[in-house]
Amino acid sequence: MVGTERKTAEVRREEILAAGLEEFGEHGLHGTSTDSIARRAGVSQPYLFRLFGTKKQLYVEVVRRCLRETLELFQEASAGKRGEEALDAIGKAYVELLNNRTRLRAQMQAYADCDDPEVRAVVREGYGALVEYVERISGADADRVRDFFAFGMLLNVFASMDLLNQDAPWAKRLLEASLPPQ
Repeated sequence: MVGTERKTAEVRREEILAAGLEEFGEHGLHGTSTDSIARRAGVSQPYLFRLFGTKKQLYVEVVRRCLRETLELFQEASAGKRGEEALDAIGKAYVELLNNRTRLRAQMQAYADCDDPEVRAVVREGYGALVEYVERISGADADRVRDFFAFGMLLNVFASMDLLNQDAPWAKRLLEASLPPQ
């Protein structure tokens, strides 16, 4: 007889969060069923609700984690750097992150779901932490920080349309015009 190893609640929680990122990223808060998340995670719906309470509480936790992991990416990329060097390292790491379609979609869904006050509060908090970190690590003025985040949002839109590595002339012109002079 083969024994099966029981997973801890923390391991299951992580599996549910990973499944939630996939499902919510694809369908958003209102288009995702807890059944699809539970099936993807290999747990029952009652167990999912026992760990997270409600679908919205799970969604909020997925969004919170997505933004926190983006901040951690910024911190790792800029470790030991300051100023423009830090911004350049963060920008390059972020472009690589955009290759992860699941994370990109989850981020875009979070912005779209900001009609919900709880979601909006988490997105504001997480995005604010990104801005504050970039301000602190770069020492840049408000205009430079604004341009940095504006370009990041443009990259999000381009990545959503799968244009980052394409040769569409208008996209190339816009991206090149948005890059700082070398």
